[in-house]
Order: sequence, then C-alpha cells, then structure tokens
Amino acid sequence: MHPPAPPPITAGAAPLPPPLVSAPSSTPRTASGRRQLLASSSSSLLLLALATTSSSRAAERGGGAPLVGYAGPVVTEADRAASAAVSRRVGEAVGLLERGRALQAQGEFPEALASFTRVVAEYADLALAEYARVGRALVLYEIGDRDQSIAEMEDVSIALKGYPEIHAALAAALYADKHAALLAENQFAIATLLDPHYTDLAYVRDTKHWPPSLVASLHDFITLT
Repeated sequence: MHPPAPPPITAGAAPLPPPLVSAPSSTPRTASGRRQLLASSSSSLLLLALATTSSSRAAERGGGAPLVGYAGPVVTEADRAASAAVSRRVGEAVGLLERGRALQAQGEFPEALASFTRVVAEYADLALAEYARVGRALVLYEIGDRDQSIAEMEDVSIALKGYPEIHAALAAALYADKHAALLAENQFAIATLLDPHYTDLAYVRDTKHWPPSLVASLHDFITLT
C-alpha cells in the first residue's frame, strides 16, 4: 500500500515550513569546568564569611549594629559641641534683639540703644546683626547724632536692600534733615512698593514703634511740609 501523496502546491501558495528539528541538548560540563565552578563558589563563600566576621567585630567594638549601606561622615563630639555653641550664640543674639525692640516700644530709648549695640558689637558674624543695626539707627535718630543715624541707615539700606522699614526711615530722615527730596522719594518708592503700610503714620507709630521724632519726619515727608 502506497503512502498518501502530499497535496500539490498550487501557484501563489506559500511553501510549507520545514519540519521542526529539536535543538541538541547542551554539552555536559567537563570535569575542568566543574572544578572552576566549585572554586569560584568557594571563593565567594569565603569572602562573604570574612565580611560577616569583620562586620560583627566592628559591631561589638562599637556597641551596636553595623550601618548597612552608609558611607557618610560620622558626627563627632567636637561637631556636636560646635553646633551647640552656634545655637547658643544665636539664641543670645535673638534675645538681645527682642529686648531692644521691647524697650524701644516702651520708649526706653537709651536702654534699647544699648541692647541693639550689644548685638552689633558681639554678634557681628550673624546675619541678624543687620536687623539690630536698623533698631540702632532708629533709636539714634531720637536720642543720638542724627548724622550718625542717617549714615547707619544708608549702610543698612544697602546691606538689607529690599527691607521696607529701613527704606521708609531713610526717606523720612533724608527729607527732613538733609532736604534731599529726590533721594527721599526714591527710598520711599522702594519701601511702599514692598509694603504699603508705610504710608500710614499710625502703623509706624503703633505697630513698628518708631521714635516720635522719626514719625514727625515721616509726617513732614508725606504731607510735603
């Protein structure tokens, strides 16, 4: 009996795919390859054991678990002491600054001046010393040398450029004491652009606690008297 003949290939029909041939099995490892694999595994296990032992010993010496994956600097006792010293100095300076402002609000201008001056003299390396210079300049305008006060205002207006209070105070002083109307207008424009409250005399008197003489100078500037 003859096997059935394959169907004829008609024109335009795709040819039948070739029969699948199973891939040969992978070549078994040789004895040499097995020895290399065993040697590599043994080396890895030995390195892991050594690392674990070193980590455990370090933990025993340090009195705690080892830090995993941390390679940053260790904070020493000297670092902690330095940080505590800076925090203490900042706290002292803030306390003096707030005390000066409270004394200024109570009208105790000589005591306020002393407090502001201490901040400027003893904590000049801190940024908040510039704000103490603002208070010092305002109080000097009331009880000290007005020329010195204005000079300090000008310095601080550069160091704290954009701080509206110093620009408003300088505008009042320049107008009333230096008769520099144009410079005063420039300073006041900066101040009121940043904080429109400085057009209100009650605000500088009751909220900012400006000295009476500086409030009067601002009044003269606003009213052009």
